[in-house]
Amino acid sequence: MASVWMAVAVMLVAAAQLVAAAPVTAPAFLWAPKNYGLSSNEAKEVVHYQTISPDILAKSVLEEGGWSNLVCSMDGPQKNVDVAVLFLGSKLHSSDISKDKQADPALADTLKQSFSSSELSMAFPYVAMSVDEELESSLLSGFTENCEHGPRGNHITYTDMCTTSSESKKLSSMDSIQDLVKSRMENDPTGQTELIVFCSGGFKDNAKSEGELLSEVVSVLNKSGAKYSILYASQPYGLLEHTSELPLARYLAEKTNTTKPVLEKCDGECQLKSTLLEGVFVGLVLLIILISGLCCMMGIDTPSRFEAPQD
Repeated sequence: MASVWMAVAVMLVAAAQLVAAAPVTAPAFLWAPKNYGLSSNEAKEVVHYQTISPDILAKSVLEEGGWSNLVCSMDGPQKNVDVAVLFLGSKLHSSDISKDKQADPALADTLKQSFSSSELSMAFPYVAMSVDEELESSLLSGFTENCEHGPRGNHITYTDMCTTSSESKKLSSMDSIQDLVKSRMENDPTGQTELIVFCSGGFKDNAKSEGELLSEVVSVLNKSGAKYSILYASQPYGLLEHTSELPLARYLAEKTNTTKPVLEKCDGECQLKSTLLEGVFVGLVLLIILISGLCCMMGIDTPSRFEAPQD
């Protein structure tokens, strides 16, 4: 029976690895209140349902969203956009989009309102997250690779929590963002687009939620009168540091403020995992039955010669 238990152990390990290897996806949204000539086609509430990588997301944003004219160096005329914001979050999974109750209602409301009320709006519900690279560096490197002449590095500003930039001076508060936008509007109204990279958490010693920060950024831009475009992308918290604890992190993220778990119907990812586990367990049962039957047949001791019957 030792071989039976060995086979069972191997199957369980394989099942655990198969479930752990299931891709973790998060959504991304691109919008601009007005088209500003960014997209030649009608791009209102466009949804790309394919599962894509951050590199493909960066390419789609540059080509379809018109950001190539905002963040890439070129000699030709620029589009009339003052500020582009790359807002990197850490809350949303792809499965959270369809839920009635959200862990961060302010974030869901801001995204929904901005997406539906903008002339240019694109959604990417399934962006596959890499386990060995941060979303910040993935998107910025994607912009660099897909910009023919490289990005406009002298017009990119980062917040405190960003790790890509080595500059000593960064945006440390919402007031600094407001001052930057105001300065951009007053001193360089027809110049190059200012790209603001707002990393997860935004600023040091920040006590506000992700939804509140995004809402304030949108409010600052609206009040300034700037022409802007925003790309929101999410890399769920704990994806890089605790990849083996994703099911637990997902369960905790789906809890309400009263610490009661929200019971939702099984989504696509859940159904995939449950189907795989069901197939593995059925296979284990059949394998045990087969091995047990073979052992029983081999244990039957029958005589090799029979005596002749006596008259």
